[in-house]
Amino acid sequence: MSYITGRDQATLDKAAAQLGEKVIAVRSDAGSVAEGIKLATLLQQEGVMLDAVFINAGVAKLAPFEAVGEELWDVTFNSNLKGPYFLIKALLPRLNQGAAIVLNGSINAHIGMPNTSVYAASKAALISLAKTLSAELLSRGVRVNVVSPGPVHDISVKPTGPPCGEALGGRGRHPSPGPLKRFGTPEEIASAVLYLASAESAFIVGTELVIDGGMSQL
Repeated sequence: MSYITGRDQATLDKAAAQLGEKVIAVRSDAGSVAEGIKLATLLQQEGVMLDAVFINAGVAKLAPFEAVGEELWDVTFNSNLKGPYFLIKALLPRLNQGAAIVLNGSINAHIGMPNTSVYAASKAALISLAKTLSAELLSRGVRVNVVSPGPVHDISVKPTGPPCGEALGGRGRHPSPGPLKRFGTPEEIASAVLYLASAESAFIVGTELVIDGGMSQL
């Protein structure tokens, strides 16, 4: 059995219906430490142990540096760093020996894209967290790795502005999608996450897998 989480119940219900009866949808705000603890408590009460955790939820609000306020900073870091940090802590007792944690980073942590100072900083911190947690959790047999996507085509949202990292999500088209001349697909990102969560990647730990079609490399 697999669990998926999100803030919007209608979207969760739709996703659960598409994924089938072996998926349980639980409403949970990734930016809330209290709701992360509540989620872990629910899993404990149901006797659930986890083989893999994918920390994917995030916020990407773009603004020029001079327009950034505390609210934008707090919302971004709560969802992209603070929430994941304390969710992992809450879930530790639920992780089986040999379990894998995959964090969702972004190539924005590596490139100087205008208007992404807060978002990029949160993702850079998340990538750093993966390395330190990898060292700390080795004794528990838990591996931590990161996927850092470039622009990904999201067919459910019409692009309207410049993209930012792992999904277009209404943030628009990039003038140069990279050497492959196209955006990535959700399926391509999912395949990489599945690999890092599987036994096939048992010798990979503390690693960032950049999935951007060479955009940040070539």
